[in-house]
Amino acid sequence: MKGLELSQKYYEAYGRQMIRTQFPEIADQAAVGLVGFGSECLGFDDEISSDHDYGPSFCIWLPRGTYLQCGNRMQAAYDALPKEFMGCAARVEEEQGKGRVGALCLEDFYLEILGRDGVPKTDAEWFAVSETALATATNGAVFEDPCGKFTGIREGLLAYYPKEVWLKKLAESLAKAAQAGQYNYARAMKRGERIAAEIALTEFVKEAMQIVYLLNKKYAPFYKWMHRGMQELAICSEIGDMLALLYQIPDPAAAWEGVGAGDFLYHLNTDDGRVLVIEAVCNVLVQTLNEMGLSNRQDNFLQNHVGEILGEI
Repeated sequence: MKGLELSQKYYEAYGRQMIRTQFPEIADQAAVGLVGFGSECLGFDDEISSDHDYGPSFCIWLPRGTYLQCGNRMQAAYDALPKEFMGCAARVEEEQGKGRVGALCLEDFYLEILGRDGVPKTDAEWFAVSETALATATNGAVFEDPCGKFTGIREGLLAYYPKEVWLKKLAESLAKAAQAGQYNYARAMKRGERIAAEIALTEFVKEAMQIVYLLNKKYAPFYKWMHRGMQELAICSEIGDMLALLYQIPDPAAAWEGVGAGDFLYHLNTDDGRVLVIEAVCNVLVQTLNEMGLSNRQDNFLQNHVGEILGEI
């Protein structure tokens, strides 16, 4: 069973009654759900994930004042709930995974993840928060939130970046993808610098995925889950399969044997299958930029679209 489903069923079986009967005076202030660190909060957990930080559990977020008054008592009541549930063993927590479930201070929850206890107010504040942190703070599910304070912050974050921040981030990733995949990969291969070429390829893949998330206006999760998460995106999700091809192409070293310094400056080495895939990915991105009205240029070099994007600001 997926962690999110297990969490909700566990709360409905034991948690709701515990809160309402043992803490009736603050029940209307308790938001409950499962959000934060861990693959189960993304819905990506599997059998491999179950070896740590998995098991019947949920979060109870209390406003700071309420948490200071009742947090310890509520944590004790939470700890007293049955540890095993629906055939699932008790949650096994690693040291770094402690404090992620149970009674939590609402403001401190956001503060720990985002470095602030609320929605950023200025462009500078948005830029100061990592996208991984924003994804972590808005994943999972909220089961109940009577007072709406936790959900209010969550919805403010899910409203996504202000337009200028979004466009600047998109332009930055386009420039980085062009630099890594369409420029430096070939140059490193011409020099026989295979490690540099592999790094360039990886940087291209990372930035191409980042662009897809930006076009979908969805925060990209921790790098381990970026490719997996692309399956659930509406725009350019096919790029995930295209990028996977890059790691199935046989060693392309032979395509660069005997290549001189002046070769492939203004055209592509189509003997390298990776180059073809990179350009195919860029072509899909360019078409999407055109369709979304973000660029009127047709050429495949992503760097040439940066000015068009910034011109929208």
